Amino acid sequence: MKNVFALLATLWAVTGFAQNTQNATSSIREVTVFLNRAQVTRNVSTSLAAGKTEVVISGLTALLDPESIQVSGKGNFLLLGTRHRQNFLSDVNVPAPLKVLKDSLVGLQGQMQREQSEKEILNREEQLLLANQKIGGANQNLTVVELKGMADFFRGRLREIAGNRLKSEDKIKRLSEQIVRVQSQLNTENELRQRNSSEIVISVSAAAATRAELEVSYMTQQAGWVPQYDIRAVNTKNPIKLTYKASVFQTTGEDWSNVKLKLSTANPNLGGLKPELTPWYLDFYQPVAYRSKDKKMSAAPVMAMSKVAETVEEDMTPAGAVANYVTAIQTTLTTTFDISLPYTVRSAAQPTVVDIAQYDVDARYAYATAPKVDPDAFLLAYATGWEALNLLPGEANIFFEGTFTGKSFIDPNSVKDTLSLSLGRDKGVVVKREKIKSLTSRKFIGSNQKETLAWEISVRNTKTEQVQITVEDQVPVAQNAQIEVIPGDVGGAAYHPVTGQLSWSFTLAQGATRKMVFRYEVKYPKDKTVSGL
Repeated sequence: MKNVFALLATLWAVTGFAQNTQNATSSIREVTVFLNRAQVTRNVSTSLAAGKTEVVISGLTALLDPESIQVSGKGNFLLLGTRHRQNFLSDVNVPAPLKVLKDSLVGLQGQMQREQSEKEILNREEQLLLANQKIGGANQNLTVVELKGMADFFRGRLREIAGNRLKSEDKIKRLSEQIVRVQSQLNTENELRQRNSSEIVISVSAAAATRAELEVSYMTQQAGWVPQYDIRAVNTKNPIKLTYKASVFQTTGEDWSNVKLKLSTANPNLGGLKPELTPWYLDFYQPVAYRSKDKKMSAAPVMAMSKVAETVEEDMTPAGAVANYVTAIQTTLTTTFDISLPYTVRSAAQPTVVDIAQYDVDARYAYATAPKVDPDAFLLAYATGWEALNLLPGEANIFFEGTFTGKSFIDPNSVKDTLSLSLGRDKGVVVKREKIKSLTSRKFIGSNQKETLAWEISVRNTKTEQVQITVEDQVPVAQNAQIEVIPGDVGGAAYHPVTGQLSWSFTLAQGATRKMVFRYEVKYPKDKTVSGL
């Protein structure tokens, strides 16, 4: 009992002191970026006086979720509680680049005012000279020398004024262009800085003056990352090099400078509660006439949603260097990429691209062509073993032999054991598709007409090595009972009656040529016209 009374007495003594309010500086130590938000962890180091103290951490993003605030600490004090409040009087800390832009704008505007004043002085002087052109009195006679001197004076001074005014106008024009450029850049930066900031107020109590180390974390909106990929194939004999990238975006109003960055595949918005089924009742449909007593109907408010820009701001780190400092941590439900190097992600409209992993993926290379649609042959890579890489759906940049060949899209949810990637066109495989006129005809049989069509596809390999290629074409499929399609000789192709697709797969030696001929007949009433033939 004595210990209990002593503890109560201590607490009474502690809480009996007057309450103080003090501002504390904080720095971002770690940021965990999820697919659609981020968790920011800040460190706070401050000194506490004896008694109750409200520690105010200001300059925080206004987008933080108050319910997600967590506070822990080290020191001889008690944490009594926390609260969050918006601050409409204090701006988010202005970064150095933004200060430079503002100073530049003020300097240019000052020069503009001086030049405009100088131009106005010249205009006034010109008006003064023109208003006093009368030389001498009405009865005063001037000599030729005096008249010539006055004329030279007026001519020289007016010429000088005109020249100086042209120079001033030229300076004003150039200054105006510079002001427009700086103002445009400043407006772009200010879009992310004009919102109000917020504060976290931490109530603590200490029996005596002490040092306090606090750790504050919170979730913030308008932040996340989008997966991107670079797929590089050196040649058709080596594995594919897949670079896993993250396009990290955040427009929270506060920069993440030199922080420990983690990227998580989790999506906090989805929630973790199992859905529950409710009874599904069936009944006969009985339409009910609805009559509105009030003809006026109020429209529901529409909330606009803003989207983040994804032009990518290229990272200055050499390609592949950052990925060497990334550790992938696999849990039961998610994967977290832990980057050991300090990283900076600024609050900007343009994302920051981070290399998070590099893989060598085994692949089989082959060519494919559909000359009816495109006469070129395309090199394809069929990658295997990609399931263990924990890929997410995302856009991929394709490179072959060091050249960018186009874009593709990786969707792990829609592919099976083999991932097919198109590496681009190869002019070394020449493909032609021509109609065989001698085998093409049209005949009338009773009330019907029959068209016979034949096509020849030739494939020539001009490369220095043999190639594996798949050629695709098709036979039409009737969608009307009066139209009958009769496949003829398909030249050894694999034929799929439902889709009408034809495919040939073969190996073509260096310098070799192979030809494929297929034909089909279409029968329909002679008074009808079939579209698409």
